[in-house]
Amino acid sequence: MLDLIAIRRALHQIPEVGMEEFKTHAFLMETLDSLLSDCSFAQVRTWETGILVYLTGTEGRKTIGWRTDIDGLPIIEETGLEFASIHEGRMHACGHDVHMTIALGVLEQMIAKQPRHNLLFLFQPAEENLAGGMLMYEAGAFGDWLPDEWYGLHVRPDLKVGQIATNRATLFAGTCEVIIRFIGRGGHAAFPHTANDALVAASYFVTQVQSVVSRNVDPIEGAVVTFGSMHAGTTNNVIAETAFLHGTIRSLTQEMSLLVQKRVREVAQGIATSFGLEVEIELNQGGYLPVENNPHLADELMTYFEAIPEVEVIDCPPAMTGEDFGYLLNKVPGVMFWLGVDTPYPLHNPRLNPKEEAIPFAVEQLTAFLCYKAEA
Repeated sequence: MLDLIAIRRALHQIPEVGMEEFKTHAFLMETLDSLLSDCSFAQVRTWETGILVYLTGTEGRKTIGWRTDIDGLPIIEETGLEFASIHEGRMHACGHDVHMTIALGVLEQMIAKQPRHNLLFLFQPAEENLAGGMLMYEAGAFGDWLPDEWYGLHVRPDLKVGQIATNRATLFAGTCEVIIRFIGRGGHAAFPHTANDALVAASYFVTQVQSVVSRNVDPIEGAVVTFGSMHAGTTNNVIAETAFLHGTIRSLTQEMSLLVQKRVREVAQGIATSFGLEVEIELNQGGYLPVENNPHLADELMTYFEAIPEVEVIDCPPAMTGEDFGYLLNKVPGVMFWLGVDTPYPLHNPRLNPKEEAIPFAVEQLTAFLCYKAEA
């Protein structure tokens, strides 16, 4: 039997950022080699730091996929735990160590008896920064193992252990990184008429772009346009030649995301024209599409767990957090849900410490659910 708490703590100590999960990959492969050594119906493939485990069913008329993410974040841990990160400036501050441990625990249970239908366990890299799900799909890593249905979870600090939350529509927003550079002409602060101030143009843009949400987005749908970083100039008496802005767009449908991207681009171009500057605009959505649950499969999952006394199912509204699982759900129908881990600190916080009681709870309940799906 796997010691799941020990596994979680070992993984917690070695967080690595996307596509650099080398120690994590090695740890998972060593665990899988031991776990699957006597399993005649399991196959393993790797892609970069990603791992796929395929269980061939006795009939195999369909494939059920379970996805977990494996990367950490560039955060300095402040939990004070005995098993805190040993990688300086890196932390599992989004709970992916818990995700991986649950997946290993469920896999251990599922190999006890060959399922009727096929099962795919995906240990996916680079959820946080490079949309590893998209990278693997575009590289053809799944091949003939691409599932017919996808499932996955994400820990949620403000829910209690024993609670899961999801809905029959969009769970997470789609996100789009925005990079804008206004390029003018620098000069002396005493002679503004001889220069072309990129800082002033960028400031106008930041205020004007707020109208995109207030005047272009249906209030019932909602969207977010936030610029969290602005850099221009070097000192007080020099007019800035360039101004750099870094922001994000978030929306609950891909259609709305494309509309907001279009309007942000138009506002930036309009400001640049009015100030006589050049502008460079990068809109990078990549694989961070909205996480849109399949209504039928979500209803099935929620109905299943509502019948389990140990599980409290919450029909929750969508969140503006992003998740690259949206890309895979755009290709294959499926469901994502929140798993309660009951901790006072939010995701991406340096003090995040999920309750480990959530691990055996999730393994037990998800094993039963996947058995139900694999035998149906």
